[in-house]
Amino acid sequence: MRSARHQIRQIRARRASCWGRLGITTALALLVTAAPAGADVGATIINRCTHGQSLSGFSQQAYRRALQELPTDVEEYSDCASMIRRAQLAAAGGASSRSGSAGTGAPAPTPTPLTPAERNAISRLPRTGASPLRVGNDVVHPGVVHANISSAFSSLPSPLLAILALTLACALAFGGRALRDRVRARRPS
Repeated sequence: MRSARHQIRQIRARRASCWGRLGITTALALLVTAAPAGADVGATIINRCTHGQSLSGFSQQAYRRALQELPTDVEEYSDCASMIRRAQLAAAGGASSRSGSAGTGAPAPTPTPLTPAERNAISRLPRTGASPLRVGNDVVHPGVVHANISSAFSSLPSPLLAILALTLACALAFGGRALRDRVRARRPS
């Protein structure tokens, strides 16, 4: 009888230590996962944007940070930059709450204003006219595409060239046969 009680106590002690370890492990996991989420609000905004979630409720500084941290592939292949700017304008009171398409309830697309840095970058772009430019040892004429037959055929993939050759051979064979039949039809018997 004593051994059964002893075994029950051991089982209960093991269960308690197991639940204690599980509680500590869970608390550590929550701390590890919660720390990075609160550490970088810019990444949080970018993550929300790429997953189609709401971007409202952040500070102007958070939106600026998200725009600075926006990866080039996200900026290039999505409209997250304009969505973050729109959320930034809405947070600043720049967008009215009644801006919507007629009957759809969706916000009307608004042009995104350029930042001063973007305006400055555009103004520094070189303005070229129609005059030729020297690039290395070659003179390049803007708007003129120089192409010859050899460059056109060398840029085509090999399977396409094979199909074109087969099509040309078939056309010549059928055309030759039709020509032979016409010549034979005109000959006197």
